Amino acid sequence: MDTFEVLNNLLVKLFNDILDVEEKALITDEFKDISVTDMHIIEAVGTEEPRTMTAISKTLGVTMGTLTIGMNALVKKGYIIRTRNPKDRRIVFATLTPKGVSAYKHHAAFHKNMIDSVMDSLNEEEAAVLTKSLNKLEDFFGQWRSPYSGVKAKLHMLSSIFYIIDRNGWNNSLQFGTLSI
Repeated sequence: MDTFEVLNNLLVKLFNDILDVEEKALITDEFKDISVTDMHIIEAVGTEEPRTMTAISKTLGVTMGTLTIGMNALVKKGYIIRTRNPKDRRIVFATLTPKGVSAYKHHAAFHKNMIDSVMDSLNEEEAAVLTKSLNKLEDFFGQWRSPYSGVKAKLHMLSSIFYIIDRNGWNNSLQFGTLSI
């Protein structure tokens, strides 16, 4: 198998595995009432100061309407509390409840274990190369964020990349935007 085939197969498999494994790891008996998307909303709310709905929607790359639907469910399930700014009632803050903090820590532990498992087998130079490569891939995705955003953009872009590659074949000098492979 040539480098292109290895890389293509690896990226497709990793993408699918991350979605599948993350769901299995995050949605345990304790958190069976929420989805991975809910878990990402909880992550965006965070455990620091209360965050505005506007800031959270920008972090996630979703519209306020989409975020509101997700927030409504998480408030109902007891993971998040929303409060209005007393000085400007148009501003709405979101804060995690103790149940939400528990879900946040569970999600953070999954990501820490994932990164630790990769970093444990890499030396400094290899870690730097991996980071640089993933940053290039992220830069490529960044060119395609509009009209797509967040997870939807990643799904769309990966499927588009692999469609283009499958359609055009590999020629050792593929260029997608500013990303050269």
